[in-house]
Amino acid sequence: MELVAIVTVLVLIQYVVLGVRVGQARTRYGVEAPAISGHPMFERHFRIHQNTLEQLVVFLPALWLFAIYASPRLAALLGLVFIAARFVYERGYLDDPKRRETGAIMTAVTNGILLLGGLIGAIVRAL
Repeated sequence: MELVAIVTVLVLIQYVVLGVRVGQARTRYGVEAPAISGHPMFERHFRIHQNTLEQLVVFLPALWLFAIYASPRLAALLGLVFIAARFVYERGYLDDPKRRETGAIMTAVTNGILLLGGLIGAIVRAL
């Protein structure tokens, strides 16, 4: 379970870094708080951060459920795939919002595996 804890901390660090980048973009592109729109590049940074938060709501519980009911090592590996997927999403979105698809698909598949694996593992244990 320590590997899952490490991945949890890494994904939270990634989220904090994305938040810092939003702040930097706010300054760089002159978007004053509390505005969340303005320069297109600021909006991209903001959406990357917000979308990552939206995905974390599913990812974190699914990661831990998978670790408990299926496999902690595989959960940790899938967690690293999730982190990589968010970097791919970020890079694609910053280059061209239409290029975010690969990272979005990687994220969705990873979350789907974690969710289904956790659910199936819990059902098997309950029976």
